[in-house]
This record gives sequence, structure tokens and C-alpha cells, in this order.
Amino acid sequence: MNTRSTIMDTNSFRAEHADALDTETRKLTDKRSKILGDSYRLFYRNPVHLVRGEGQYLWDAAGNQYLDVYNNVASIGHCHPAVIEAVNAQMKMLNTHTRYLHENILDYTEELLKTVPSEVDRAMYMCTGSEANDLAIRIAREYSGGTGIIVSQEAYHGTSSLTSGCSPALGTGQALDATTRLVPAPDHYRIQTEDLGDWFAAQIQQQIDDMNAHGIKFAGFLADSIFSSDGVMPNPVGFLKKAVDVVHANGGIFIADEVQPGFARTGDAFWGFARHGIVPDVITTGKPMGNGIPVSGLLAKGDVLAAFSDQIPYFNTFGGNPVAMAAAQAVLKVIQEEELQAHSQKVGALLQAELAKLMDKHECVGDVRGAGLFIGFELVKDRDSKTPDKTLALDLIEELRNTHRVLTSVAGPYGNVLKLRPPLAFQAHDIDWLVNALDQAITKLKG
Repeated sequence: MNTRSTIMDTNSFRAEHADALDTETRKLTDKRSKILGDSYRLFYRNPVHLVRGEGQYLWDAAGNQYLDVYNNVASIGHCHPAVIEAVNAQMKMLNTHTRYLHENILDYTEELLKTVPSEVDRAMYMCTGSEANDLAIRIAREYSGGTGIIVSQEAYHGTSSLTSGCSPALGTGQALDATTRLVPAPDHYRIQTEDLGDWFAAQIQQQIDDMNAHGIKFAGFLADSIFSSDGVMPNPVGFLKKAVDVVHANGGIFIADEVQPGFARTGDAFWGFARHGIVPDVITTGKPMGNGIPVSGLLAKGDVLAAFSDQIPYFNTFGGNPVAMAAAQAVLKVIQEEELQAHSQKVGALLQAELAKLMDKHECVGDVRGAGLFIGFELVKDRDSKTPDKTLALDLIEELRNTHRVLTSVAGPYGNVLKLRPPLAFQAHDIDWLVNALDQAITKLKG
């Protein structure tokens, strides 16, 4: 594994890029370096100074318009009026914590629980996905009596001590917890096997056996069902079910990290895990839930949560506050009323079909895969060997940003997969902008 973080350092501004910046941009980057912590990273060799957003579009300080093909924070679109109105109205009335009674948290929870399997019947709230996954790990350990957590090889699950210890994508500078075990990503493009489900379940069992051999009791399997940080691996539909069966057979729980694939993103289902026909023991979510307002949640089977909550009180000062719940309720209502799940499925299929045509034109496009508006666009040096082309991928996202005003980034252990994940406001008429930009940028770089 590289010492550099694949999610933080692969597409990032570094000091050696500073001399190429214009005066105003250089002033801002210099100021950041003087007063902000050195752990922060900026996207792009020439960082983007954004000042406004609307729907799937962003504008920089010079007035240039960009197509956002990366952002699931503003999941239903930048500055959505429904969220602005809901937050503003609640902010004028009250904002406090969950130790007082309030209708918002109850009304929202009743609606949210309707979207998950009936076995999942309890909710708790935090501010970030990291906090949600942190609590999920604690619940897994209380329920199972074990400590061992299994994640995929390039997983990212958060920044707390517990979650960073289960996030190999942060790089070797961040040590993994001694009780964390890694399984290879279910890479359908590269792994030659008759049944990916059987193969992946065997990988899980192998790591559980390794835990047992080292005196570690297995607690749970934590996974983002689209394996975003591993390079976007959504298919074949249903392959995760056998792995979850192995988890349960060994006394552990399955935690579905839905920060990336949840809230209608994959089109096929409201939740990413639902594409695989499984019922998680715990579901965590974050960014897309509030469309830019910091809010996250944890949904769980009552008996699983009880193993923790019957023993340990939990309080999060800002988690579930009335303003955050108003934002979350507005997001859920927009997804339902604007039928964004069906929209994601339809427009995502159109986009995937157009992207696949680029494979016929460019040998460097090795694979196009995805579900709904979550697509991986993999670049290779050679299709037969499937050798990753990280250099091309990084040059491509710079060319997209500088010449075509398209914003995206890369994923995967090799940094060669473009992660195309626009706000759900992305429309069919935006496809030409994105696909033509990719076509022209690849032609230029490979010419």
C-alpha cells in the first residue's frame, strides 16, 4: 500500500504546484498554509475557488460555470430551495439538543424507517458519517462480545480513532487497529471467478479464521455496498448476500455504510445494500442526508442496538437537533416527491451507455461500471493486462477541470478510476457536456 492516502493525496494540490498559480489563487493557498493545519488537502494542482452553487452547477470567483460530477454532499443539488426554506424557518424558531422533546426528530424518524426493512426499527443521530460509523463499531463490539472488524482493502469509513483504524484508504501513515482485518475488494473487472459472491464470502471467512487464530473474536463486517473507495464495484447485483450470511454464521453483524450509496443514489433501490437483497444489522449514513447541513444517522435492529444502549447512554450535542432534522426531512421529501430514485436509475443508465461508447473509441478506457448516478470510469495502459494508468487519470481530471470545467476525482487503490457521482439534480442534457469533455480530453492527452 502507498504511504500517501488514496482519498486525500491522489488528486491534490501540493507546494510544488504553487508557482504556476495566478496571483489571487496563490494568495489564498499561501494564507491557508500559514493558518490552517497541514493535514488539510485541496483538490487539483490549480485549486478551484468556488463562490456559488445551484443544482448540478458551480461557479468560481471569476464567474466560470462548472458541471459538478463528484458531489454527494449536496445530494439533491446545491442550494436546493426546499432545504434552505426548511432550515431558515426552523432556525427562526428553535435549535437545541435531543434532551428536550421535539417533533422534528420523531416525524423524520418515522418517515426514514419506512425506507428500510421492517427488522430495522431504531434510529440515533449524529453530525458526521465518522461519528455514525464510530458508534456502529461500538455497537458491533457490545453485541458480539468481540473486537475484530473486517473492511475492504481500500475502505474509508471515517476520521475518529475507531473509524480511522478501519480506513486503510487513509494510507500507512494512519495505523490500522490491531483487530482490523482487510479483504480484497470484490473487483469484478479484475477477478476471474465463476461466482463473485462465493469468492467474496470465502475472503470474509478467511479473515475470521485468521482472527480466531490470533485470539481475536469477530465482531462485524463494515462495508460501503458500492465499494466506492475501492474503485466503484456495484455488480453483480446480489453478490454481497453470501458474505453477509458468513458474517452472521460467525456471530458478527453487518454494518452497511450508506454515506455514499444511500438516499436513491444507485437508482435500483433507495439504499445501496437493498440492491443485494440483504438486511443489515446496522445502517449508517451521513453527507447526502442533509444536503450540506451536517447531519448523520444510525439505523439498527432493536435487539442489536439494545446490546449497546441498554448498557451505555449516548448523547451527541448537535446530533438530531431540530434544524438538522428539518434539513433531513426536506431532503427526504424532495427525493420522494421529485422521484429522484427513478430519475437516478434512468439518467444513470443513459450516462453509462454514452460512457461505454468511449470504450469503442479509446483503448485506454478499460471499464465503465456503475449503478444509477454512481459510475466508475477505469483507465488502463493495456486492456489485456488491465494495467492501471494512474498518470492518465490524474492528468485527465486536471484537463477536465481546466479546459472543460468539469469537476470530478479519482478512486481505487491505483488512483486510476474516475468516480462520477454528480448531485441527483444532474439531468440528461448534462450528459453531452460530460461525455464530450471526456472524449476531447482523452484525445488530447493520448494524441
